[in-house]
Amino acid sequence: MDNVLWITGCPGKVSTVIVSVGNDVVLVERFIAALSRTPLLAERLFTESERTTRSGNPRSAESLAARFAAKEAVAKALGAPSGLHWHDCEIVVDPDGRPWLTVSGSVAAAAADRGIERWHLSLSHDGGIASAVVIAEAGL
Repeated sequence: MDNVLWITGCPGKVSTVIVSVGNDVVLVERFIAALSRTPLLAERLFTESERTTRSGNPRSAESLAARFAAKEAVAKALGAPSGLHWHDCEIVVDPDGRPWLTVSGSVAAAAADRGIERWHLSLSHDGGIASAVVIAEAGL
């Protein structure tokens, strides 16, 4: 049974494999300063739906910093290829408030080149630090 992968409830059967993991940490104070210095930075980094909550209110700096960390983590998981566009990696929220990662354009192409079919995302912010972890999976 060497070389057999195990998944809970499915011994010997694996349908996906982790291709890569990316993480990033952002100091919220530094991120706020960057937004203040560059007025259009938020529009360049985030889509309209990322900049606002589902109720239409502006997202907090902590929330935006975590989303920026997620985009950086995606780039790291992809091996930081050139030509990625910020809006091609979008953090959306499901009806329960859980963040999800969607990719299109340049990011989707880079993911496809690496066989990546699915993303997992975790965001956090506390104590002036925002962080994100992404896991990239490929099917077998």
